[in-house]
Order: sequence, then C-alpha cells, then structure tokens
Amino acid sequence: MSYEKVSQAQNLIIGTKQTVKALRTGNAKAVVIALDADSRVTSKVIDTANEYSVPVEYVDSMRLLGKACKIDVGAAAVVIMK
Repeated sequence: MSYEKVSQAQNLIIGTKQTVKALRTGNAKAVVIALDADSRVTSKVIDTANEYSVPVEYVDSMRLLGKACKIDVGAAAVVIMK
C-alpha cells in the first residue's frame, strides 16, 4: 500500500539526508522507510520523524521504493510532503 501512496504522491523528497531536512521544515505528511535499508542509515530519519510526530510507514524493498519514486536506484527513505 505504501508503494502506491508514494507513486501517487505529488511532492516527494527522496534520500535519508534530504528526508531529515524536510522533516525539520514541518511540512512532512508521512515518511516511508525500506526495511532492507541499513538501520544505521535510517535510524536518524526515524528518530527525527518521531520527534516531529510524523507517521512512519515501512515497505519491504529499497529497490521497489525507488521504482515507486520513478528513479532507477533504490531508496532507503522517502518523505511525502503536505
């Protein structure tokens, strides 16, 4: 279901560093994290999302998350903006 949300979203930010920056702006609606991403990479995103009370959803595959974002590489984290 989250892959579908991501593919239909109008305003996405892709990547862990950019996701953390976007969360800090306060305009994030939801965060999607790939479970096969390294936890050292995604832990800061999850912590920041919790700090700003943004819901975190999980998907199985970085590759499929990247595909849902219409990019040719995997994505560990994506934020759906308001």
